[in-house]
Amino acid sequence: MAIDVYGATWCGDCKRAKDALNDFGAAFVWHDIEQEEGAADRAVAISGQQHIPVVQYGDGSFQVEPSALDIKNKLKELGLLS
Repeated sequence: MAIDVYGATWCGDCKRAKDALNDFGAAFVWHDIEQEEGAADRAVAISGQQHIPVVQYGDGSFQVEPSALDIKNKLKELGLLS
């Protein structure tokens, strides 16, 4: 199940989200909104807002500025974490 993370290298919340996904062993694709053409527009299209990170899951759901606990709970819901 694909997980896409939209954010920027300077963003502390983005680093925390990536660290949480790594800690939980969840594979994801990083989209740097400042380097990847169209990534910023996709993040806004997904979330409807300008906040990052945007974490989009394979089931189509997404989280904006999620905590590690938010990510953990979502991964459990998706059966990606026991």
